[in-house]
Amino acid sequence: MGGGCPRSNRDEELNTLLTALYVLIDDQVVPARAGRGRRPLFTDSELLTLAVAQVLLRYNGERRWMRHVHSNPELLAMFPHVPRQPGYNKRLRDARPLLCKTILTLAACCPSWFDDLWITDATPVPCGMSRETVTRSDLANHANYGYCASHSRFYWGLKLYLVCTGDGMPVMWCLADPKIGEREVLSALLDNNHHLIRDGQVLLADKGFSGTEFKKLTESKQLRLLRPDRKDETYRNGNLGGVRQWIESVNQTLKSQLGLEQHGGRTPAGVFTRIAQRLLAMSAGIWHNWHTDVTSKRSLIAYDH
Repeated sequence: MGGGCPRSNRDEELNTLLTALYVLIDDQVVPARAGRGRRPLFTDSELLTLAVAQVLLRYNGERRWMRHVHSNPELLAMFPHVPRQPGYNKRLRDARPLLCKTILTLAACCPSWFDDLWITDATPVPCGMSRETVTRSDLANHANYGYCASHSRFYWGLKLYLVCTGDGMPVMWCLADPKIGEREVLSALLDNNHHLIRDGQVLLADKGFSGTEFKKLTESKQLRLLRPDRKDETYRNGNLGGVRQWIESVNQTLKSQLGLEQHGGRTPAGVFTRIAQRLLAMSAGIWHNWHTDVTSKRSLIAYDH
């Protein structure tokens, strides 16, 4: 949550965001019900909106979040039929396709969607700290050991690959085994989302995405790859430090403000849902900032570019 304003103003800003987000999701994301059957009291539109509120209010655990919702008159007035924690958890995991669809819908509603520059990077998603977790977790066949160079530490978990616009709005993303090569994962991500790539799109990556084969792949998809020069190369682009800092600020926002590393997922579906939930919250904050006064100090999510 952004700083520099009274709590009442932040609450008012959050309520405005949630109301506008609910309307957009209900109109453009959740399909209209057809056929027989009773309409659910707690709709998918309310579910996704409440999931965003959970992240923005920094409730990493669902049990604690549900206790807060059921004891908060203001939230109960907005979501009168909210279920208990088991029902909320099950509904949210079943809504994974809607989470992804909402992220893309929000991105397409922002002016940055038409920018020629995309930025990509990968960041660790730790999923366990003990050896017992590694051997007994349901993630054992998906997660692996990796090394985080920025913090000089090893971790066990997954790796989040993110392609976003210059303002941090997610366009493509995936979770992968950290043992798999970065170029291989990004190649698959671009291939699966080739319909989103426009002619002349520029993709800014780090120097780890060098290599003739990867450059040919990006060119075949009408992407212009832009990356810092390696030490053994002649000068082409320099270190691109100032622009590369943008993606670092996005990763830092996910970790410090949105609890990326405190996701609490213990199964593949659980981790995917919680990461999507955090990306959706970031998307909603950026979308809201675009549609309000961008110079306001009441922005719910801010970056330190």
